[in-house]
Amino acid sequence: MSHFSPATISVPATTANIGAGFDCLGAALSLHNRFTFTPLDAALGTLEMTVTGPEADRVQTDASNLVYQAFTQFYQALGQPIPAVKIEIELGVPLARGLGSSATAIVGGLVGANALTGFATKRATVMQLAIAMEGHPDNVVPALIGGCRLAATNPQDGWEICEIPWHDSITPIVAIPDFELSTAEARRVLPATYSRADAIFNTAHLGLLLRGLETGNADWLYAALHDRIHQPYRQALIPGYAAVHATALEAGAYGLVISGAGSTLLALAERSQAERVRSAIAATWKDAGIQAEVKIVQIDRAGANAQI
Repeated sequence: MSHFSPATISVPATTANIGAGFDCLGAALSLHNRFTFTPLDAALGTLEMTVTGPEADRVQTDASNLVYQAFTQFYQALGQPIPAVKIEIELGVPLARGLGSSATAIVGGLVGANALTGFATKRATVMQLAIAMEGHPDNVVPALIGGCRLAATNPQDGWEICEIPWHDSITPIVAIPDFELSTAEARRVLPATYSRADAIFNTAHLGLLLRGLETGNADWLYAALHDRIHQPYRQALIPGYAAVHATALEAGAYGLVISGAGSTLLALAERSQAERVRSAIAATWKDAGIQAEVKIVQIDRAGANAQI
């Protein structure tokens, strides 16, 4: 493999659920992890790994690393030998905060492996491998192909992936606190069953959300960013949630939701209101004694991007 040049893969963060789109809707955001794959002389070993950026010391640099696991999975799926590789990771997506850091690792590893084989494998196949590894599509799909995406199963046990138009005026604001929330814990607080009324509520609000995202209609978005399937149960896991939610709405946001399983919160606002919403959220969490990074971001429409 040593004649191949290095490949650098940039993979966006993602926000999943967006309220009523629980476990089926996700969007790529303009925060990125970067992964550089350089073929290694097998005499030097099978794997070298370095990690830089915030929280780099928390990332495993051996064969248990998720990027390398995805890299090896790609070759196993093709029935090819796994090449020796040097992987350099530059972190720009916070870990365990509901911004899809594990999805970036899976997508980065798979796309990196595909790059080293000269992109011989179609993106649709890479996407199926990513969904199989992650277990569900709401983070890995937008991380791979960008934009806002709805995923639904088809009768053949496969996935239908639908692009959701996102109006240019709708600006995402991410509020990333300095505490984590594990996905397992966030799952544990959810009920085993739901009432018919709650199912109907979420069906209607997801439909309204999709139209609101497409049109930028403020009334639709304000109503649509409510849900009864996961957020009422998870709010208690996030200190200061109620105050931040109230502040965001007062400052002009359409709404505020939990990003993925949390702990990051996502506000949506019209572009001209975004800075006002950002500073209001930051001040509210600061008053509650919680350190948080609050950023205005954009929808990443490109997805995973490879530079050879």
